[in-house]
Amino acid sequence: MTHAEFIPLNLAVLTISDTRSEHDDVSGNALKTRAEDAGHIVLHKAIVKDNIYHIRAMVSQWIADDDIHAVITTGGTGVTGRDGTPEAVQPLLDKTLDGFGEVFRMLSYQTIKTSTIQSRALAGVANGTYIFCLPGSSNACRTAWDDLIRDQLDIRTKPCNLVQLMPRLREA
Repeated sequence: MTHAEFIPLNLAVLTISDTRSEHDDVSGNALKTRAEDAGHIVLHKAIVKDNIYHIRAMVSQWIADDDIHAVITTGGTGVTGRDGTPEAVQPLLDKTLDGFGEVFRMLSYQTIKTSTIQSRALAGVANGTYIFCLPGSSNACRTAWDDLIRDQLDIRTKPCNLVQLMPRLREA
């Protein structure tokens, strides 16, 4: 049996917040560090206000860049009036990965119990780029990366992973 070699992916991390700056972006920095520690390259990291048009503009820019394989957002997935990440990202998706949100909420239930129903975490594919939208909590980001995203962005994960599907994402 042949073992696949790790393939580093180019990622972009977007923090959605009306209050965070690069100095205190705990969740965005945690995602960047975890991705780099796993061997990936974070090409871009940015912070935008929780405004669907600002979010959509940045994510659109990154999914139009053939050098970016995945975008991970943190923040704006709750239910308050300012939480608009799902509304910003969903219209961009060609396909949704419904299982991501379902499994994320299942894992979160172990820690935050019924509060997990407030999360609208989601994932999908847009223009051949994976997009993961996570809550703004650093604990939620750690859970999502450590228990879901890391393995799916590693071609060595068996029986299957998202990396092995990348060459076929833009099939017509």
